[in-house]
Amino acid sequence: MTLVQTDTMPAAPSAHWQRLERRGVANRAGFLSAIILFLTIVSVPVLLPYLWLLVKSLTSSDEAVSRLVLWRTAGIALVAYFGAIALAFLADRLRKPALSWSALGIVIFILVAILLAPHMTIDNYRFLWNRDIAGTETTIIDLMPSIWTALGSSVIFAVSQTLIVTLVATPAAYALSRFAFAGRESFLRGLLLLHAFPALALTVAIFIQLHYMGLLNNLAGVVMVMSALELPFAIFVLKSFFDNVPWDIEMSAVTDGATRSQAFRMIVLPQVRSGLIAVATFTFLRGWEEYVFVQTLLIDKSQMTMSLYLFFVAQDNMGADYGMIAAVGIIYLLPVLLLYTFTQKYITQMSFGGIKG
Repeated sequence: MTLVQTDTMPAAPSAHWQRLERRGVANRAGFLSAIILFLTIVSVPVLLPYLWLLVKSLTSSDEAVSRLVLWRTAGIALVAYFGAIALAFLADRLRKPALSWSALGIVIFILVAILLAPHMTIDNYRFLWNRDIAGTETTIIDLMPSIWTALGSSVIFAVSQTLIVTLVATPAAYALSRFAFAGRESFLRGLLLLHAFPALALTVAIFIQLHYMGLLNNLAGVVMVMSALELPFAIFVLKSFFDNVPWDIEMSAVTDGATRSQAFRMIVLPQVRSGLIAVATFTFLRGWEEYVFVQTLLIDKSQMTMSLYLFFVAQDNMGADYGMIAAVGIIYLLPVLLLYTFTQKYITQMSFGGIKG
């Protein structure tokens, strides 16, 4: 008997499966397009004030020029945005993606140099190097400290608050996560209640308390107040991160000869690093933007922070020089942008913490 070997070739996909594949690709492209369009529409009202702030800070007080630059900037931003989306969609088909991105960057640079650069000025930022910015007429800003003093006060205020909250909340959250004691559940519910309580209702009581403590009109007093108000949130969030550290890891270190303190420092803390950085970041931002208690408890404006400085500049120049207000706003935003640049990957991990009762 002769056996005849035949080569079996895989059957070509039918026209039906090809249609399904094309339909799936089209549906996916349509869905992504709809999502991008929705996010774009939602983002415009959020980003437009920042765009106005940047444009106004770099243009003269001439309203016509500012409006022209604003529209041109918006157009260039749209070109950059849709160009980036197009390159992202075509990333798999591009032979040299880096070259394409470089080309887009060069186009944007040329557009900025031709359409925007001739109308730009840094005169609105003159308060950075010149205290005498009001000419012969004395205004509120001439009676305030320099912006560098206000910036320094804000840094001291925000950093001090961050250190106090982080150093106190970390062991407190660890104890709530690891130890069972009477009243633990009630304490957790109390933390939630304190965080939900409107802090503004305490303004008068805090004012009187600091007066009798001798801390009124003192930056240290405001730091203590804000640290106390931020502690419940920080403790509750950090507890959720400690809850997600397996108990067995810590006990293994203790079994191997480490003390409970060593296990906490060397084993547990590295596991919750993302939570610590995220909580510290939000605490810093909360102190950086604080206005109500700073305005209420700091009577002597020589210690004013950037939030107060921006308020008084806006009050002094409202209707006259929006460019200076915008320039102060940009300086106010820069430290926040810098902080987010280095901590954004940790902030996004806050959602990974599950809260256990």
